[in-house]
Amino acid sequence: MALEERDPITGYMTTGHEWNGIKELNTPVPRIVYVFLILNTTIGLIYWLLMPALPLGTTYTKGLLGYDERAAVHRDLTSAAAARAPWHDALDRQDFSALAADDKAMKDIREAGRLLFGQNCAACHGVEAKGNAGFPNLAAGALNWGDSPEAIQETIRVGVNSAHPDTRTAQMPAFGQDGILSRNDVMAVISYVHDLSISGITASGLAHPDGAKVFSAQCSACHGADARGNSDLGAPNLTDTTWLYGGDLATIFETVWYGRQGRMPTWESRLGARNVKLLAAYIADLRKRRP
Repeated sequence: MALEERDPITGYMTTGHEWNGIKELNTPVPRIVYVFLILNTTIGLIYWLLMPALPLGTTYTKGLLGYDERAAVHRDLTSAAAARAPWHDALDRQDFSALAADDKAMKDIREAGRLLFGQNCAACHGVEAKGNAGFPNLAAGALNWGDSPEAIQETIRVGVNSAHPDTRTAQMPAFGQDGILSRNDVMAVISYVHDLSISGITASGLAHPDGAKVFSAQCSACHGADARGNSDLGAPNLTDTTWLYGGDLATIFETVWYGRQGRMPTWESRLGARNVKLLAAYIADLRKRRP
């Protein structure tokens, strides 16, 4: 280590450290750094005086301005509630037909319903409400429990095979697994059902007479003699092209052999009556506006 000396080029003193002929200068801190430090300290002190800043055990310094984040949030919520009040009132007061005719209310219902659906329903039914395997297409498909706004509202409210005391209850028996039908009968009836939506009940019965007999004896009680379903029982229409689990022979076999018991949670306690009605109005509007 060399002794300190003044650098002849810059005029700064050296620190006394030298590496391979390179001497370290004791360069002073630039004045602009001190300026920024002073400014930042001053701003911090001013903020500390004006705003809530320091914790004091069970409380905190309130600040000279008396700003309160909780109060600010409360004001924002109050303002938002006031803005929603007109269409909330329409939603609570009007029936579905009157709501559908109220363009201003429906504009807000579409916007709020899209968000509510995305947060609570899209995981099963898809963002566009077009469904997934085992979950119905709400935008355009047939709905087993009825597609009126009132029926949709009730399904959302109580769910299907849910914990709600008034839940909609439905179960497709395991005809093969439980020995209700022989394998030959199962094969006959799935061929009959597979062709229903293609050729119609009469033509399918002629093509699959054994399957038609099995259907009449075992399936018509729920699905109807014309196979058009029963919304009171949640039994689907088997003559259309809408299939909840799939309409190919392999999937129909799985449904008949092993049975099905779909589930939908009850949303009444989680969302409340207003939001349940909002979702029903939103879904009914989606179906009305489908291409």
